[in-house]
Amino acid sequence: MSELPTESPSLWETAASHFDRWRAGENAALDDLVRLLSPMLWQVVRASGLDHTTAEDVVQTTWLTLVRSGESISESRAVAGWLCTTARREAWRVAKQSTRQRPVEDETIARRLPDEPAPEGQVVLDDDNARLWGCLSRLSERCQKLLRIVAAESRPDYTVIAASLGMPVGSIGPTRGRCLDKLRQELVQAGGR
Repeated sequence: MSELPTESPSLWETAASHFDRWRAGENAALDDLVRLLSPMLWQVVRASGLDHTTAEDVVQTTWLTLVRSGESISESRAVAGWLCTTARREAWRVAKQSTRQRPVEDETIARRLPDEPAPEGQVVLDDDNARLWGCLSRLSERCQKLLRIVAAESRPDYTVIAASLGMPVGSIGPTRGRCLDKLRQELVQAGGR
């Protein structure tokens, strides 16, 4: 009479056996458990949409959690389910965290910001303006008036300026050049650009 083939133990029973051996102090049994269940954990984690590297980290974290908390599993046959649940929860946590911390390109941020100068740019501009006005105030009154008029007009009318300042029309350009040179020297001494 031939013997009936014996049924091989289920994945759950094999995992329980390895787990019991590991808890009894047989360190190699943990390696057996890892070899047996890692492919299944890998599938569970990848199903949550994580990339390859992140999925590897989650599976590793799952095994570390077992090593740290294995004593909390009271029924050995529950180890495979416990590992799957732990892996799934860790994958969800990591996926949720990565969506919150997704880096954004500078160009994307720039498109969403209003078209205003940056605050630090305004501080520099204010500092430059204060320095310029301080240097301008150290020039002669004639230079101050001439530079203010010339700066205020995009195309100044030299005959109007000459009448306003009591100067000959031909001397406005050279006087303006000398006043600008003096202003430049004052700015250099004041540490301006």
